Amino acid sequence: MVQRQFPRPSELKEFMTFQKPSFDFVGNRLNSALTIYDLRTIAKRRTPAAAFDYTDGAAEGELSLARARKAFEDVEFHPGILHDVSHVDTTTEVLGGTSAMPFGIAPTGFTRLMQTEGEIAGAGAAAAAGIPFTLSTLGTSSIEDVRAAAPGGRLWFQLYVMRQREISYGLVERAAKAGFDTLFFTVDTPVAGARLRDKRNGFSIPPHLTMKTLLNAIPRPWWWYDFLTTPKLEFASLSSTGGTVGELLDSAMDPSINYEDLKIIREMWPGKIVIKGVQNLEDSKKLADLGVDGILLSNHGGRQLDRAPVPFHLLPEVVREVGKDTEVMVDTGIMNGADIVASIALGAKFTLIGRAYLYGLMAGGRRGVDRTIEILSDEVRRTMKLLQVENIQELEPKHVTQLRELQPVQVHRP
Repeated sequence: MVQRQFPRPSELKEFMTFQKPSFDFVGNRLNSALTIYDLRTIAKRRTPAAAFDYTDGAAEGELSLARARKAFEDVEFHPGILHDVSHVDTTTEVLGGTSAMPFGIAPTGFTRLMQTEGEIAGAGAAAAAGIPFTLSTLGTSSIEDVRAAAPGGRLWFQLYVMRQREISYGLVERAAKAGFDTLFFTVDTPVAGARLRDKRNGFSIPPHLTMKTLLNAIPRPWWWYDFLTTPKLEFASLSSTGGTVGELLDSAMDPSINYEDLKIIREMWPGKIVIKGVQNLEDSKKLADLGVDGILLSNHGGRQLDRAPVPFHLLPEVVREVGKDTEVMVDTGIMNGADIVASIALGAKFTLIGRAYLYGLMAGGRRGVDRTIEILSDEVRRTMKLLQVENIQELEPKHVTQLRELQPVQVHRP
């Protein structure tokens, strides 16, 4: 028989402690986010559909993005046992410098349209966390303003080679003068991908007001207040705006870009150079033979060619063939610190996050980006401890198996 008794008031007291209410509404909503997907949910609630879908969407059927995320979900880890992991060291050396974490912030375009603090928030948060920040050619804050926002931070610059080469050359010179130490030469965007969400939303710069956008904006007055009461959008390179995003990109991109352009930019740039958007082994080998400092395996977040190769699947083969000669990095689909750990274990020197950063930005400005970095950093540390590795250098291919649903069909040609 269970013996029962009436509880004494002193015993009830310890169960009746109420948390003091907090009126820090931004902090409350960010603290409720335990994953990047939670930040995405908040971001979707707080951002007009056109701006949110520009961030969240990909090209055509969005198969490339879905496959990239599925590749990370299909990782199987193999932990060790009985290793002291009271403390783990997440610092790593990449492109001649140190990063406190094995990830940095990827270049994103039109960022202040997502949330008015834009790249200034991203650069400041990255500097505070001791990780690199990459500014896009299509960023909405100038090279000089980003440097001013992160005077002690490590900054990289992503370059599109435009039809008017002088614009690109001028950006290279400005980034070098501002102390950006690495240039990301982008090779996967001869033309803009077909981003169907943007077309359906009528997404344009500046936003065009229609009945649909007005109705969508009614429950999000804070976004419009921020947009209308802060300085107009300015781009790092484009002097004029108007039309759809695709039209803007098509006017800036040049399908004639070739290896001669790479040679010219390399001669101009005094720092490290990384080729962004590599998607096969043959190109990786050719670039390594040319002596580039790094290769970023990327399909542009699934925003260009749909059904493109999954960068995470390419990683082991590319690292095996060229990893001794050049630093191999990876992006696309990273939504968890475990994705980052798996990439490092399979040989990636570094990883970049794009959408994860923007979800945090839309959810809470600079504090939201801080929260993104905090979530991913906690996941990286926890995954390393559960794998029982003490530092980044101990992560090896033995810790990871890539489970594959999509397998190529072998075609035998005569």
